[in-house]
Formats: sequence, C-alpha cells, structure tokens
Amino acid sequence: MVDIYQTLAIIAILLFLKVILHKIIKRVAQLSDIDKMRTKLIIKYINGTLIMLGTIAISFTWGADFKELGLFLSSAFAIIGVALFAQWSILSNITAGVVLFFSFPFKIGDRIRIQDKDFPTEALIEDIKAFHIHLRTDDGELITYPNNLLLQKGVSLISKRNEDDEKSH
Repeated sequence: MVDIYQTLAIIAILLFLKVILHKIIKRVAQLSDIDKMRTKLIIKYINGTLIMLGTIAISFTWGADFKELGLFLSSAFAIIGVALFAQWSILSNITAGVVLFFSFPFKIGDRIRIQDKDFPTEALIEDIKAFHIHLRTDDGELITYPNNLLLQKGVSLISKRNEDDEKSH
C-alpha cells in the first residue's frame, strides 16, 4: 500500500513540475517573442525528460534493484550509443536547438551575417527548427544551416524585422 502512495506522490510531483516548467517556457517564449512551434517543441522535450525521470523513480519505488536497473540502462545506452554514433550531429543539433530557444538573440525575420571564413553567409531568417535554421539569401537561395554551427560561429545582426509590418499582417 505504501508503494501506491509513493507512486501517486511521484506522479503528483511530476505533474506539478510539468505545469511549472510549461509556464516558465511559455513565459520565456512570450517575453522573447519566440515562435509557437519552437515553444511546443521545447515543451515536448521537457515532457519526454519528465516521463523518463518518472519511470526511473517509480521503478525504484516498486523495488527495482539499482544494480539490475543500472545493467539495463547501461546496456540500453550502449546500444543507443552504437546506433547513434554515426548520427552524433542529430543529438548535438537537438541540444543546440534547446540552447538557442533560451539564448538566441535573433528572431524570424531578422537579417544576420554568419562569420565563417569558408562560407560567409548574409541572409534573412525564415524559420528556426529543432535541427536547423532556414536562411534566405538576397539571390532567393534557401540555406539550411545546422543549429550546432550557429553556436560555434559568430553571428552578427544586420537588421531586426520590421515589427510594424508584422503587426499589420
């Protein structure tokens, strides 16, 4: 019976954390004028993390042995690690997407210059996705630029989007 109460307490705590984190993320998105689709994506990442934490916590509550759970998790991570070894950039782009959500000073509609000696780029930000950013050059060329490179390269703001044009649409 104690296990049921502990499980209910864990679920209640996770639901409380979910509500609080969702409010914080939505508030940050509102204050920073971040696109709703990006906000939903970050909320999806938070939900997945909370589900994993909840599963682990409930497993311990119901008597899962740490050694057995450790063996299972290490085996699972070894398989996932081998499977994703060639795709490490996917994980780094997802992580960069989360970092950019909270700290990227540029918005959709801004004109930026990426300081890359091999591939200098000046373009308009059309969209910011989980893995990459869409940039439109003056020639009309669409460039898909990985999020993790935005964290590695210098980015200069050329011009902000025209907020008056945005409001009239």
